[in-house]
Amino acid sequence: MPGQLSPEEAAAMEAALAAARSFNTTLWTLYAIGILVTILRTYARIKAVGWKRLEGDDYMAWVSALLYTLQNCLGYQIGALAHGLANNGMTDAQRAVLSPASPEYIMRVAGSKIQVAGWSSYSTLITALKLSMLFFYLRLTNGLSRNYRLRVKLGFVLVLAGYIAAILAILLSCRPFHHNWQINPDPGNLCQPAVSRSVVWASFAANITSDIYLVLIPLPLLWGSRMRMVEKVASTFVLGAGIFVLVCATLKTIFVVTDEVNGAELAGAWGTREAFVAVVTTNLPMVFPLFKTWLRPILGNTRGSSSKQYKRNYKGTPEGFRTIGGGNGGSGNGVYNSSERAARSSKHNHPSKNVLTNVSFTESEERIIETMKMQDMKTAGDKRGIVVESKIVIDVTAG
Repeated sequence: MPGQLSPEEAAAMEAALAAARSFNTTLWTLYAIGILVTILRTYARIKAVGWKRLEGDDYMAWVSALLYTLQNCLGYQIGALAHGLANNGMTDAQRAVLSPASPEYIMRVAGSKIQVAGWSSYSTLITALKLSMLFFYLRLTNGLSRNYRLRVKLGFVLVLAGYIAAILAILLSCRPFHHNWQINPDPGNLCQPAVSRSVVWASFAANITSDIYLVLIPLPLLWGSRMRMVEKVASTFVLGAGIFVLVCATLKTIFVVTDEVNGAELAGAWGTREAFVAVVTTNLPMVFPLFKTWLRPILGNTRGSSSKQYKRNYKGTPEGFRTIGGGNGGSGNGVYNSSERAARSSKHNHPSKNVLTNVSFTESEERIIETMKMQDMKTAGDKRGIVVESKIVIDVTAG
């Protein structure tokens, strides 16, 4: 009878349902973690600068969160509604005998439509996250020479150009458009959205160029600074975590291109992982200092008496405290100018520290009083940097 499954088909369907349940568990677990990281990022920024001083990267983070929600809903429908099926992975004979009234036919059509929407939302989400990171770089390089700012602005051009190319590949590579969910006759690879090589490679090319460029933007200034090697390495890890997104994108491309039968399921699974890694790594620079602050009481137990005496001398978080994702309680732009910094250093006799990630590695640097922006770091190629010299007095007789 039409619409009735054979025993073999029923067994295959049951296996697909089990795989879908497992996928959905992973999907929503990663989603919950991603949204939690976004919330923590916003909490850290509000705690540092207040509601009124949030900037472009803070708002783009929540635009990305909304797109991430849409992406996850579509990923869920790939498993729940289409059971990982689309109009790919079929022989001509299978297409010919598949009845339009059969459940499999209906699921394959629905899955193909979801794949088109999924690729579109995925490209938009990744672009929004990259724009958030670029706005963050603009904030960090505020006040630097035109050369540094130009690098960030070129990043906007590169990211938007890649997005346009990816969207055009999704919307125009298959003509007429409704062939994207055609079952019989075979519409060809360009009209099989789950495994369309034009879509997969356009998306990968856009990602690999912009991801590498975004990682390279802060590195020349970071490694040209007078920070210690361990601090440079730690800062590079935080600012360069986006390379993990590139790894996921590469793996997704390889698996989807080499396995056309399970391409729809693989595209959904790896797209979910890539979106999760992108959300976490984009927010990492703002969340990292928050975790460090929370862990300070635990890590402080291993520090010597000099650190304790230093804390007694300077209670609480001092004015001018700034992290890579935070701000301070002073000037409206979230950073003190040189005269303000000198006045506060003289007033409080606080040590200054030049570090992007706000990480302290020695007892004499237990408290970070002033974490300067990139423009305050002395580099070999930028004579506009400011060198802050300060003295630290440690009472070794305490306790």
